[in-house]
Amino acid sequence: MTPTAGSLVRLGFLDGAAARAGIERLGAAGPQLTSPLAASADPDAAIEGLLRLADAVEDREAMLGELADDEGTAMRLCSVLGASEALAAHLARHPEQWRELSDPTLGTTRSPAFAMRAALLECVGADPLAERPVATVPDAEAVDALRVHYRRILLRLVARDLAHDLAIDDAAAEIADLAAGTLEAALAVARARVGETAAAATLAVIAMGKCGGHELNYVSDVDVIFVFEPTEGADEGVALRAATQLASNLIQVCSDHTGEGTIWPVDANLRPEGSAGPLVRTLASHRGYYEKWAKTWEFQALLKARPVAGDLELGRSYVEMIEPMVWSAAERDGFVHDVQAMRRRVLEHIPAHEAGRQLKLGSGGLRDVEFAVQLLQLVHGRADASVRSATTLSALAELTRGGYVGREDGEALHDAYAFLRTLEHRIQLHRLRRTHVLPEDEASLRRLGRSLGLYSEPIAELDKQWKYHRREVRRLHEKIFYRPLLAAVAKLAGTDARLSLDAAEARLSALGYDDPKGALRHLEALTAGVSRTSDIQRTLLPVMLSWFGDSPDPDAGLFGFRRLSESLGRSSWYLKMLRDEGQVAERLAFLL
Repeated sequence: MTPTAGSLVRLGFLDGAAARAGIERLGAAGPQLTSPLAASADPDAAIEGLLRLADAVEDREAMLGELADDEGTAMRLCSVLGASEALAAHLARHPEQWRELSDPTLGTTRSPAFAMRAALLECVGADPLAERPVATVPDAEAVDALRVHYRRILLRLVARDLAHDLAIDDAAAEIADLAAGTLEAALAVARARVGETAAAATLAVIAMGKCGGHELNYVSDVDVIFVFEPTEGADEGVALRAATQLASNLIQVCSDHTGEGTIWPVDANLRPEGSAGPLVRTLASHRGYYEKWAKTWEFQALLKARPVAGDLELGRSYVEMIEPMVWSAAERDGFVHDVQAMRRRVLEHIPAHEAGRQLKLGSGGLRDVEFAVQLLQLVHGRADASVRSATTLSALAELTRGGYVGREDGEALHDAYAFLRTLEHRIQLHRLRRTHVLPEDEASLRRLGRSLGLYSEPIAELDKQWKYHRREVRRLHEKIFYRPLLAAVAKLAGTDARLSLDAAEARLSALGYDDPKGALRHLEALTAGVSRTSDIQRTLLPVMLSWFGDSPDPDAGLFGFRRLSESLGRSSWYLKMLRDEGQVAERLAFLL
């Protein structure tokens, strides 16, 4: 029996009469499909999309019958149709792809990166097992095929995300793997375009930013750097031209608009000298630039560099080459100040009408979390390799585990970042457009709230959660990003930034301690064990030792600090205050 218009409104449809008419058009399957339609982010859009799909498939009744009999497939399909106008339109153009959502493993199994890469290479007629895959499908067909198959895989991913509560870091990692496979297939098309001269160069594609960090958005520019080397016996000039042509064509394959739309822009402007520099460089050329000319922000960007396509061995050589430079960047003069100033400049360039709705760049947004995490990584990662993850949430977890961020602060930042990234994904999914701005119209806000599981009062609850997390990020960003202790730690040599008892005695002598062995016993007592207190002490003591060393009696200062720490060590506020309020720690060192 077809539900009444009133009951459909109570289920979440806005236009009960139109929804009832639509369900009647679905025939016998209509009543069974009412529940999955109503559970979607936008039930009215979902039923409209389902009707378009039903009109486009070869056997309408067979599809509707299968959906009525398979609740899992129906939930996945309706979730996509209700959240993404763009994917609903894609399904109407390629109706056979609805069957991708009937895969019962979608809810439990992530698509392996190698499988996505193979499927994308095969769709352009390239051999996934070849050392240098080359497309064999005619050029225009290959470019369109890549777009169609990209969205086929994306469709599966979105269905998993929406219907099976995929964690944001899992979704973002899978999108990054999809992007890597797409870049590989685009390179195969580029090789076919360049022809025989492509063999003169080996090219590595280095992903930067969120793609490099394995945390890509649904819709985003994909930032890359190209590294090449001439193949054996090839002239370097010929190799340079071949590599430049390969890189240029790869960018065009991904970025150009065709009848099947575009995939995403590929942006190579993070390369040395930006858009003014050569598109491709050898390893030696990259090294020369980074050693002589690179600015602070470039090393911050390189933190996420990852080889994703082309010659992966060459790509790994590039990452190994830059790694020591990245993890010593904090020792550059004014490093902490430069990073903080860069964040302030970003805020200054946000249009006034967007400032209160910017998820990414605004105060309390995603960039505040990312800049804070990256600054902590670059300062403390010199001596502690455990915090070097290129993925924001993983790095935050390690920074929290290591005592560089308080437990409660770390949990609050994790929750806020996960919420903001999920909200960003839901906004982008609607039209598969790159945007980071919260919409203002009620229909969009209602859809977004429901897509996050906020069904009773979607607009009000979304506004409440958004403002809460934004406020928390703003508070914690100010606390962590502008922590005075960071600048003091950054001034230390990399080997001194994290206390190592093996090297401590020599350092104590150099700092002017009269009894290095006695001082070493104090350090051992303060840092013994694997407790959180010990972790925080190991973070504090390198700077404290330097401050004590500037005093008339360093030994007395350290002894006094040990006595004070042992008497107050169980207090929850004591070490946290010293870590988070660097001026307090410096004044204490002076007084002791």
